[in-house]
Amino acid sequence: MAETANAGFSTKFTRDYFDSLLIELRHIDGVLPSTTLELYGHSFSTPIMLAALSHLQRVHPEGMVEAARGIKAADAVMWTGMGDEAELEGIVATGAKTIKIIKPYADNKDILKEMEHAEKCGCIALGMDVDHAFNRKGGYDLIHDLHMRPKSFKEIQELAGATKLPFIIKGVLSTLDTKKCLDAGVGGIVVSHHHGHFDYSLPPLRVLPSIAQIVKKQIPIFVDCSIDRGMDAFKALALGADAVSAGRIIMPPLGAEGAEGVRKLIIEMTEELAGAMVATGSKDIRSIDPSVIWRPDRLI
Repeated sequence: MAETANAGFSTKFTRDYFDSLLIELRHIDGVLPSTTLELYGHSFSTPIMLAALSHLQRVHPEGMVEAARGIKAADAVMWTGMGDEAELEGIVATGAKTIKIIKPYADNKDILKEMEHAEKCGCIALGMDVDHAFNRKGGYDLIHDLHMRPKSFKEIQELAGATKLPFIIKGVLSTLDTKKCLDAGVGGIVVSHHHGHFDYSLPPLRVLPSIAQIVKKQIPIFVDCSIDRGMDAFKALALGADAVSAGRIIMPPLGAEGAEGVRKLIIEMTEELAGAMVATGSKDIRSIDPSVIWRPDRLI
């Protein structure tokens, strides 16, 4: 009963924390900003990406492939989660630069198989979402009848070393896991609570500055969960993210207009991001000064 009653608390806390952060304006010496993202040897027009979603056929008949068409048209990065080999091949065939996130399957052979396929397809990076190893009842997770297991430091180290692509860990929400990821040689982390998979999870932006202090630009830091507008992206970038992912917010436009709806949403969010950048003297996404963000404890 308590699980049902508390469902969505983490998402609410995350949204509330986003909205509690205010922006200090700096107009003198302002310049027109660049929202260009340089990532894994590729250049993109925006740091706002599509999150590692899956099973979008209930939203649009062509699901993730149609979303990828919109992401390609927006010149953004495409992420994808669970899905069969044909779907991943269809996503990459759209021309969208794609990052494949794999579940923490109980058998690492299944993970390695999906990693090999992602490499062959031409993904620019791949990784694993470690936050789906357990369920809310203290047991191992079971997703679509597939058994999950937690991964040790050694296993992550071995998986990261088993691919020529950057290996990303999704579901980092502590400085402790951040240090372990760096020591394991991963190629990026996603600061995320997986849309409130566990109740009362810390809002990603609350821990992000501490994580950024540890990473020190050694690897990219990505953020997802409640990235619903350009202002959210700006706040995440200011506090240490290199790029962000929009998730469920893309479902309504995908369902209504398909790829064009996704393209328009990413463009609109990027324009709002640029608006925040020009009002804070931020010439590019790497130059956003974290001191423009006023947290609740800084307010009088």
